[in-house]
Amino acid sequence: MMKRNEILEEMGLTPIWKLRRPPEKNDAGTIGDRTNDWSAVATVVVTANAQDAPRDIFAETAPRNVLVAGDERARRIAALAWEDFSKDVAACRACVLCEKRNKAVPGVGDIDARWLFVGEGPGAEEDKKGEPFVGQAGRLLDQMLKALKMTRNHDVYIANVVKCRPPGNRAPTPTEAEACRPYLERQIALIQPEIIVALGKSAASLLLNTDASIASLRGRVHCYRDVPLIVTYHPAYLLRSLTEKAKSWEDLLFARKQLTQETE
Repeated sequence: MMKRNEILEEMGLTPIWKLRRPPEKNDAGTIGDRTNDWSAVATVVVTANAQDAPRDIFAETAPRNVLVAGDERARRIAALAWEDFSKDVAACRACVLCEKRNKAVPGVGDIDARWLFVGEGPGAEEDKKGEPFVGQAGRLLDQMLKALKMTRNHDVYIANVVKCRPPGNRAPTPTEAEACRPYLERQIALIQPEIIVALGKSAASLLLNTDASIASLRGRVHCYRDVPLIVTYHPAYLLRSLTEKAKSWEDLLFARKQLTQETE
């Protein structure tokens, strides 16, 4: 009969089994001969599961000298200039959304904007044109911006949590959102907006690291890396729930008030 370790090895599970046991220390309090084995094992497991786990788990469990999968990519994206940003997004293969996309949708607007609007992900029209919010939801957003005496090309930048269309216009999964997070973080760093408006739950969840409802997040000033953040409903939701339009308009007025106060 095969021993348990042999069975695990046959199934390819041996590295995961070993990872559960940290490296042992000798009498001097330093890590002994198992250090090399631990580093190799940790690298295998981190590479396999980094996208499916909370962002900080592997930083807490793996040794400092272990390169967590995705760190190199995140550092590269964090150094992108605007002229290289769209090309990098178009070449991205970090999640399954790239497999069926027609065009990647990096974002659109004034790169020196004071306002940053963050939506969920491209729809069918956006996937065809490579620009966010060009369908019915986009037209509604444009009307709201016009009422605030703004346009998407002046003092406004529009981006999404994910840059490729989720099939059937579904919400992006946490894995897909995390894969695209470095791009959104780089856009925020490049634009340096004075206020962020999260349009819908996907944007609010990613930026605020919460699963709270939009209703519970509205009407308050949140913060993303020292930038005031306001949460409101996604325009696509407003097309299905016309009675909520007034609430969304209130949110935008609230955002404008906060921005005015910040600049006074």
